[in-house]
Amino acid sequence: MLIADKDQDPEHFLDLIKKSRRGKFKVYIGMSAGVGKSYRMLQEAQTLLRNGIDVKIGYIETHNRAETIALTEGLPAIPRRNVFYKGKELEEMDLQAIINLRPEVVLVDELAHSNIPGSKNEKRWQDVIEILDAGINVISALNIQHIESLNKVVKEVTGIEVAERIPDNVLKQADEVVNIDLTADELITRLKEGKIYAPEKINLALQNFFKPESILQLRELALKEVAGQIERKVETELPKNVSFRHERILACISSNDAAAKQVIRKTARLANYYNAKWWVLYIELPSERANRIPLDKQRHLINNFKTATELGAEVLRIKTENVATGIVGVVEEKNITTVCIGKPRLSLIKIILSTNLFNQLLKKLSSNSTDLIIMS
Repeated sequence: MLIADKDQDPEHFLDLIKKSRRGKFKVYIGMSAGVGKSYRMLQEAQTLLRNGIDVKIGYIETHNRAETIALTEGLPAIPRRNVFYKGKELEEMDLQAIINLRPEVVLVDELAHSNIPGSKNEKRWQDVIEILDAGINVISALNIQHIESLNKVVKEVTGIEVAERIPDNVLKQADEVVNIDLTADELITRLKEGKIYAPEKINLALQNFFKPESILQLRELALKEVAGQIERKVETELPKNVSFRHERILACISSNDAAAKQVIRKTARLANYYNAKWWVLYIELPSERANRIPLDKQRHLINNFKTATELGAEVLRIKTENVATGIVGVVEEKNITTVCIGKPRLSLIKIILSTNLFNQLLKKLSSNSTDLIIMS
């Protein structure tokens, strides 16, 4: 009997065995130096050590920061190898010693580092791949500007071209990617307090990577990169029989100014929490045509559209005589997972009269497995 299924191929099975033996790879990402990547790596290592895990320092760059140095206490470190280059004795991570000692977990800082010429590998990320292939788990770190595909964007933001970079596919191999985030003010304060660079380098740093507008843009790049990594993991690694949907949120507003503002702002926070795409829908009923709606309501409506756009929404404006049909049409077109509406501000008699409309909407949303949130 011939078996053509790829899953039955011996080479495919061998590949699965290799993957199961490979070490796990965790990467901390930051928007710049000084956010605390090495500090967090060492914190995690101390926790692992207390729990009986054989964890060792393969390479950590403390930058002589007192709080970082303090966290190395008690953590066994694999001695670095000494290399002579251009008449100087330099230290480099000892790849072979790590593989020979085979710790359960090894810390390898500065993933984008270029090794001293004459080393087995040109780049540290290549060392890490060998360590992982040897079945050793690795915790590493890098800054967002070291990712190859972001090189041009980073240069536009900072005016500096970063020479040391890693291919994007290295980061895609990570089992876990964690963003270490600080606000621009917090990072600049750390810099001015001398917690990142030596005093003589502070002013130059403030003119380059540490300008507030640059930090904000680098921070956004870091957040998007980590979100993208997580999304790719979800899409590729969740079992096929596990249903998963990316949140796509629709905020439905009326010409009621106060209610619309409330729905827009609350939906914006919800979308931000889920890192979701979202829309604001206004259904223009015959009674609210431009020649019938008061000018002040038109003005408020336009202002609410502007607010929604500023908060990241796409505004939709449709004309229909049936609200439920209009909402469901957009839900189906945009693959909406959650619909947000305002709490009805109606008298008892109007609630009774509109019950059929509300039930119609509920029934249609239920058939699409769409959630409905009523915001007070």
